[in-house]
Parts: sequence; C-alpha cells; structure tokens
Amino acid sequence: MQQARRRKQRGPGKAWREGLSIFEMSEMIPDEAAATEWFERIRWGKEWRHCPHCESLDTAEKKNGKPMPYRCKSCRKHFSVRTGTVLERSHIPLKKWAWAIYLWTTSLKGVSAMKLHRDLKISYKAAWFMVHRLRECFTDDDFEFHGPVEVDETWMGGKARNMHKSKRAQLTGRGPVDKVAVVGMKDRHTKLVDARVVEETTAESLQGFVAQRVTPETQIYTDDARAYQGLPNHESVNHSVGEYVKDQAHTNGIESFWALLKRGHTGTYHKISFKHLHRYVNEFVARHNLRRWGTKAQMTQVVFAMIGQRLMYRDLTRPTHAKAGFIASDQAHP
Repeated sequence: MQQARRRKQRGPGKAWREGLSIFEMSEMIPDEAAATEWFERIRWGKEWRHCPHCESLDTAEKKNGKPMPYRCKSCRKHFSVRTGTVLERSHIPLKKWAWAIYLWTTSLKGVSAMKLHRDLKISYKAAWFMVHRLRECFTDDDFEFHGPVEVDETWMGGKARNMHKSKRAQLTGRGPVDKVAVVGMKDRHTKLVDARVVEETTAESLQGFVAQRVTPETQIYTDDARAYQGLPNHESVNHSVGEYVKDQAHTNGIESFWALLKRGHTGTYHKISFKHLHRYVNEFVARHNLRRWGTKAQMTQVVFAMIGQRLMYRDLTRPTHAKAGFIASDQAHP
C-alpha cells in the first residue's frame, strides 16, 4: 500500500526538482536593470561588491555609468559585473545573457546557436560565440570519484558514407577512422559523470584518465576491452558474448550518458567539428551533473562558473591540426 502511494505521488521525470517556467522567468528578468541586479547579486551579494582587478572592497558607483558602472578607489580601475568573466567585452545585453543561461540549463539535449539566434534576436555569429562561452565555464571541473564507478568509451561521429567525397578522401587507416573516441566514467553513489576526448583508446590513455579521477580503493566496472586490464579493484562484463550484467558489474549508467550525448548530437547540433568536440562533451557533462538541482540553482551555478573564465573569439576560430571535416550525425545527408 505504501509503495503504491509512493508510485502515485511520483511525477514524470525529475518532478521533485523546483523548475522555473518561462512566465516566471519573464517576471524574474523583466528588463536590463533586473538582469544586472540578478548577475550582481549572485556574484557579489548585497554588500560585498569588490574590484575584479585587485579584490578591494573600496569601490564606488559611477553616476553616469561611464566608462563602466563602478570604479575601484584602490587601483583606480573601472569595472562592471562582466569584468573577469566570460561576459567580458560582450555587447549583448545582460537580459539576453540571462535568457541564454535559462535556455541552456533547461534544454536537456542542448540548445543550438541557431535557436538562440532566432529566440534572442542576435546574429548567428554572436549566438555561436555565446554558447561556446557558456561551455567554457565548465572546463575546470576537477573532482574525485570514490565509487563505485563505471568506465566506458564511445565513438562520436557518423558514417563515412554520409560525408562529402572530399572529406572521405582524407580518411586513412583501419577501424573507425571517421570518428573520435570519448572516454567517460560515472560514480554510482553521487551520480556525477566526467568525460574527455582522447586521441586513442590505448591502455595508457584510458587507464591514465581513470587514475586521475579515482582513489586507489575505488571499485571500477568496465566492459571487456583489453585496455582496461590491469586496473586495481576491477571487474568487467564481456559484451562480446552478450554479457551485460554480472552481479554488480555493468556499465549501464555511463552508457545512458552516451545515449543522451548522441541524441543531442543527432537531434540538436547535427554536426560537431572535431576541433570543438571537447567543448560539447564538457557541456553535456556539466548539464548532467546539475540535473538534480532546481532551475534557479542551476542558473546560479552557471553564473558562478563564469567568474575567472575567458574565451576570445580568435581562440575559437584559430586553425588547429585537429582532424579535418565534421563529425556528421548518422542521420546527416552527404
């Protein structure tokens, strides 16, 4: 009877989370002044406004707001709530940034630059730069997994036959040469995940990723890939013979994360460049790790994560020696 009552009270999805409707969002951020106050309250509170340059609390508000709203009396530099964050030198109104954060946190499979371009009435170039700035906020997450953890790798990319002929001509070698490997792990206790793009799936690469994240006592579960052999406290399942669960050994948790990542790839972004794949992986890791929080708490965490981060447009567009071409989803047309 008690179990039936619990089932009845349980809503769809994570119904116990405190969400934020678009109507509540429009009331919370009705104009630019409210958006500015929201960002400043999260960053500084009501009484602790400080200079991003020298950390001094001795600051003053500029009456005319030029060249910036505040001035530090210690170092004599001007600043705003954008200074020292990924928002620095952005000319997009803070109200639109607040809405971008809302859309970014509430879109489980990601939000494309094209959607932001249309919804926020900004140029596509600005929207593309905006979402990459949001992804940049979560590049420094470095936490330890105490386990038990599941470790697995996946390949991101579509089928070679869906690529343009000029792209296929650049593919050389055997195996999934048209794809890029991503290794990840999930802590069964905390439900946190971490993932990273790797150039190769060798024992040195995969076990090195695991060693950086887990403690020596952590129980590790993987599939039967040879690269994982030799890990301490290690159990595996043999997928090659149809074995997917053996007592406590399985990788179903991390594989569900891969499914979400690939649904975002196929359904939202369609094409992801090899050059920026690590940024998209960071985005899905961050959103997954914030899923159990309420929407306002998620948005607050994004603003906190902006502090101390900086991403220049020239750094995004600088040529690299990454694999040429795009990671096209399996449903993409040639």
